[in-house]
Amino acid sequence: MFAAIVLLVLVLGTVVFHLLSPWYFTPIASNWSSMDSTVTLTFIVTGLAFVLVNIFIAYCLIKFRNKPERRAEYEPESIKMESWLTILTTVGIAAMLAPGLLIWKDVVTPPDDSMNLEVLARQWNWSYRLPGEDGKLGAVAVSHTTADNPLGIDPSDPFGQDDIIVYDPVLHLKVDQPVTFLLRSTDVLHNFTVPQFRVKMDFVPGQVSYIWAEPQKEGSYDLLCEELCGVGHYAMRGRVIVDSEEAYASLASRSTHLR
Repeated sequence: MFAAIVLLVLVLGTVVFHLLSPWYFTPIASNWSSMDSTVTLTFIVTGLAFVLVNIFIAYCLIKFRNKPERRAEYEPESIKMESWLTILTTVGIAAMLAPGLLIWKDVVTPPDDSMNLEVLARQWNWSYRLPGEDGKLGAVAVSHTTADNPLGIDPSDPFGQDDIIVYDPVLHLKVDQPVTFLLRSTDVLHNFTVPQFRVKMDFVPGQVSYIWAEPQKEGSYDLLCEELCGVGHYAMRGRVIVDSEEAYASLASRSTHLR
């Protein structure tokens, strides 16, 4: 009986703590509110399973507790119970996975009007490359990487001649402008994360991975590397500043300071 009461108190305390907890999502600043919805759905499904399973255990502890006149019964299997458990588990898992698959399809499908922007990660800092007046990024290759050309821009590609290079951990974006982040690493695994954007992706050396987001709220947001990348991992921080259209245009007109 005591164990059953402890379980019920644990369930009640867990639910109350979750509902009243001050630790929750940061305010969202992009178009990916659907990420929050899928996490909330996961909380509901797993939370409901947690409550029901523990209440069932408490029920069994009370109903089948030891009594002098009761004899133990052995029931090796229950087709009915196993069928219900299989059905409910399948429904619960499908409810959690299906929305995620639909959202993932959107994550890997940038809109046609998305601006390509390259993010270069290396131990332990960030650099960025934005398209110039031609609106296109030039080609890059490891073979072109030098001390004067750390991003490896192909000098023979005309589209790369006006690219804007930002050797600074601060990145400026225009509000309501979809952006595809092309992610490259020159050394080890890194990770591009802006918590308020709700999307993150690993940098894989030798590959170009990508994610996209549409910043919808002006402000300054933390850029984090959430992949352990060496002894200086803790210091690999940056900022993403979402500007109004006017502020971004003014910054772009003074883009020479970004080179």
